[in-house]
Amino acid sequence: MQPPDEERRNFCVACIYALWGAITAALGVPAAAYLLAPPRARQESDWVEAGEVARLPVGVPEEVVFRRIRRDGWRVVSEKASAWVIRRHDGSLTAFAPQCTHLGCAYQWDEHKQNFLCPCHASTFDLEGNVLSGPAPRALDRYAVRLEGGKLLLGPVRSSRSGAA
Repeated sequence: MQPPDEERRNFCVACIYALWGAITAALGVPAAAYLLAPPRARQESDWVEAGEVARLPVGVPEEVVFRRIRRDGWRVVSEKASAWVIRRHDGSLTAFAPQCTHLGCAYQWDEHKQNFLCPCHASTFDLEGNVLSGPAPRALDRYAVRLEGGKLLLGPVRSSRSGAA
């Protein structure tokens, strides 16, 4: 039989080891899960509904505002986004990203001059998104466009650099 002081010491050491084990498990299991488990797979598609096509005027650009869900690993963000959409007389649609290709400023439609105007450095763009004047180095970027049941769906932005139109 062990002396009482040694039994007490063994009991305290066992308690310290148990506490260390509990702390290690409390911190280690979530850290290991974060490092080793992949983030959840994307469940939503890259396409987002931006409104009804019938509400868009023909031949005149209309700024359309919509909500986009963005996943960044485990973080899910609902963000407001916009696009300039033109409904053509033949029924086709073009949707431009709302940033100027020079420095990313938000441009507007100038009704009097019939072009898009960036207020930061006076770049102008025609209805096709081509540069008319200013320091903008390339045409406006476009969203991929799809129609489903009278609804306008916008996909990923395609850079005008890549030749996608």
